[in-house]
Amino acid sequence: MKVFSNSETFNYSWEEVSTANWRKYCPWNQKSTHVVAVDTVSRSVDPETGILRTERLITCKQSAPDWLKSILGGCIDESQVFETSYVDPRSKTVTMVSANLTMSNLINVQETVVYRPLNDHQTSFEQSAQITALCGGWQRIKNRIEDTLVKRFHENAIKGKEGFEAVLAMSRRVFAEERERERMMLIQSQASNIRLAAVAA
Repeated sequence: MKVFSNSETFNYSWEEVSTANWRKYCPWNQKSTHVVAVDTVSRSVDPETGILRTERLITCKQSAPDWLKSILGGCIDESQVFETSYVDPRSKTVTMVSANLTMSNLINVQETVVYRPLNDHQTSFEQSAQITALCGGWQRIKNRIEDTLVKRFHENAIKGKEGFEAVLAMSRRVFAEERERERMMLIQSQASNIRLAAVAA
């Protein structure tokens, strides 16, 4: 088994991050083109804790090395991951736990991601993954498979941060524009009411 871990800091509030997290794989993110589909399987809110629980099926398309294809057999250019996330508004945490469905009898990948507020303007990102090759054969081959997947996690982590930064920036701009639009509408409404009151007087 090999372990991958990563931590980042986003200069955005937890509220911004937890909201933008649902748009992580949208067209705003030019670094996530390998994600071809995100399907929500279920969503519920615990009435006692207020925790939002969501299950999603994420389909990715990435080319695997030819040597890995020859070992595992078949086409593994497309893979599916099952993700369960928990948004806790009281403790202000977003926890996402995911596992691979594709080739799960040969490779087991368990990933956990947690977002927590550092302060009012920064949010921490903690990522960990346990990668285990279950296929038979020499230990050296298993090690090479696990090392390859750890390298893929590292590459995706770099692109993932860049992509999510773009989503966060766009989300902040869109929300600011919407707030400004609502403010202008309120001003126009108030001005109209004042004119009507003046005419009535």
